Amino acid sequence: MSWLAVLVTLMVSAALSGLLSRYRGRYALLDKPNARSLHSKLTPRVGGLAILAGVVAGYACTWQDWWFPGMASALLALFLVAAVSFADDVRPLPAWLRFLVHFIAAILLVYPAGFDPALQLLPGVEWLGPLWLLRVFSVLFTVWLVNLYNFMDGMDGLAGGMAVFGFGTLALLGWSAGSPAYAGMVIVVATAALGFLPFNFPPARLFMGDVGSGALGFLAAFFMLLAERLQLFPLWLGALAFSPFLVDATWTLARRALRGRRPWQAHREHFYQRLVQSGWSHRRTTLWAYALMLKCSLLSLLAFRVGSAGVGGLLLGWMAAVYVAIIVYVNARERRPLSKVEET
Repeated sequence: MSWLAVLVTLMVSAALSGLLSRYRGRYALLDKPNARSLHSKLTPRVGGLAILAGVVAGYACTWQDWWFPGMASALLALFLVAAVSFADDVRPLPAWLRFLVHFIAAILLVYPAGFDPALQLLPGVEWLGPLWLLRVFSVLFTVWLVNLYNFMDGMDGLAGGMAVFGFGTLALLGWSAGSPAYAGMVIVVATAALGFLPFNFPPARLFMGDVGSGALGFLAAFFMLLAERLQLFPLWLGALAFSPFLVDATWTLARRALRGRRPWQAHREHFYQRLVQSGWSHRRTTLWAYALMLKCSLLSLLAFRVGSAGVGGLLLGWMAAVYVAIIVYVNARERRPLSKVEET
């Protein structure tokens, strides 16, 4: 049944992505390039609907195998995030309204479902704070994942690739921890993103839009918190798998805030945007991002396999050094003049 779900998910996501990438009718939602865009032509931005349709189709095949306690409220929360995100795709909504819905969805996820375990935020370090504080952290963590995924969806193939690598890693971690049901739930999301990715890879013919990025961010938070709740693997392992997005978005928005700029305002200051503006092609930037995502995935799996807090700490330290090197490289590259080849 799990293989049937994967196959159905891939077929639905790919077929619908193909249709949406070609649709230019009356109700087409097209992304128009502006001064902050990295693309130069009108592109449909509703690919997230194909991803969600694939997920729903896959879950419909095996719903009796993955119905964990609290799933009803979690699905309602996912619907709220997807609905407000799609509404924002149709007509931009005020930031306060989007955040309000995101907080309501996060509360629906955390409180009724009971996502309040002791959290292991670092290898060998378990946070045993008051129950209310753990829940507040889980709510804020969910809201942040929803929004950072939206912030990072600004270049062809990037958010879709992160979904394939990130959710694929969570699925392998769940399988290794002895929960085929958890692994089956997560691999469906990775497969839905995989069906969409060929239409989003540079040069993109379809964008996922807020409806896709918001839903994927919510699902990433949900599955990481669920793994903690089921005691499959600690939160920091999931965060490591998604660290290319977590680090870029957190660093960039903190940098903007310290400079007195509005963090939520649209901009082109993420690392991937700065690399493109400094002369890298979209395809080159995306492929190097995939290499980073793969490395984080392998390190997450290695840390789980070894099971040593000391080794986990060393791997996190290694990745921290890698991210520092990336920051230094991007800053240095921005200071050098573009060559004639890069300018063309």
